[in-house]
Amino acid sequence: MDILLSESIQQIAGKLQSWRRDFHQFAESGWFEFRTATIVADELHRLGYSLKMGKEVIKADSRMGVPSEQALQAQEQRAIKQGALTAWLPHFSGGFTGIVATLDTGKPGPTLAVRVDMDALDQNEAQIHQHLPYAEGFSSCNANMMHACGHDGHTAIGLGLAHILKKYESQLTGKIKLIFQPAEEGTRGAKSMVEAGVVDDVDLFIAIHIGLGVPQGELVCGSDNFFATTKIDVTYRGVAAHSGAKPEEGKNALLAAAHATLGLHAIAHHSEGSSRINVGVLRAGIGRNVIPDYALMKVETRGKTNEINEFVYHQALNIIDGAAKMQGVEYEIALMGAAQSSPPSPAWVDFIYQQAQQYISELSSVVKSRQQPAGSEDATYFMERVKANGGQATYLIFGAELSAGHHNERFDFDENVMTTAVKTLATIARHLPYFDAT
Repeated sequence: MDILLSESIQQIAGKLQSWRRDFHQFAESGWFEFRTATIVADELHRLGYSLKMGKEVIKADSRMGVPSEQALQAQEQRAIKQGALTAWLPHFSGGFTGIVATLDTGKPGPTLAVRVDMDALDQNEAQIHQHLPYAEGFSSCNANMMHACGHDGHTAIGLGLAHILKKYESQLTGKIKLIFQPAEEGTRGAKSMVEAGVVDDVDLFIAIHIGLGVPQGELVCGSDNFFATTKIDVTYRGVAAHSGAKPEEGKNALLAAAHATLGLHAIAHHSEGSSRINVGVLRAGIGRNVIPDYALMKVETRGKTNEINEFVYHQALNIIDGAAKMQGVEYEIALMGAAQSSPPSPAWVDFIYQQAQQYISELSSVVKSRQQPAGSEDATYFMERVKANGGQATYLIFGAELSAGHHNERFDFDENVMTTAVKTLATIARHLPYFDAT
């Protein structure tokens, strides 16, 4: 089967590239993935997968960082003009752009879930000939939307895997769920899918990413370097006044935000692990002679563990509240995103390591873990729920040569990584009967 599997994957290599470049050209940011979701749903439906979509797989009140209704409507119309398949759009209207496709083999076995993300970043793509997507005509046509993290490749990998699993369905066991997640950027989308119960029946879970500083040809079977994080918007509201004539009548929202910013960056480090805090945006004021009555802060906390992040976050809340009291202003906090820390399951990592070493000749190196710069990933919500229910979970990184770092306007990746990823994931699914969770 392994030779035939390699041949089958090479036969869809052109499709993988075509899907990836199409998604790249029509990049869609979080909760705006209307065109992408309709194309994915249609492809999975034609393959014969059982689909759940939209509000079936996304709990509305658990979404974070959701754009305004006006913005959602405008982006849905934009997607229609750019080729969204309108027959599928009602499932995703309002930004409920998630899909779960299930392949039930009808044979006993565990339920495996593989998660890929679909969203782009809120940034503009480089329009220079040295940038391959621009030179070859598939750079993003949407302002302030760019696939600068490889999620276009992830979505293509998910579709490629769906094709291969369906072709070899008779040789598989149990159930396989393919989760196409919106709004990973800003860690906004996974929690709402978890709260909708999409992994409550899952025994084994895999999330994937390409690149992330891992060399081309290397597979990391159990990345364990994601910080827990909380992302909030803080709005201070005071009282405006003339700064010369009646300054005593004002209540200064800008000063509250400034005090808070300094206080937040002075939060003590934790003895049990690394932590981070950042005020990335501070907007306030309308004129030099007006006491500012409004200020907006965009803040994030991070911690090596969930407990450390909670420590930093609660310290931050105290500081935000204290700064408001100092200036006599009101404030409100909006939760915009969050993720957890989640160590991979050792037995599951060991199994994937063994399978990759034995069967995936395209890989030049297979490692169980790798130290790398710490970020955050909301796939950890899926991982934690699966583990809490007695299952096992891990996060795979497929190394890829990059033209620039993630979240850079010139980001691009070697597309050969997509066939390697599909083969690896299909091999894991094929050999599940040999996995011993004990």
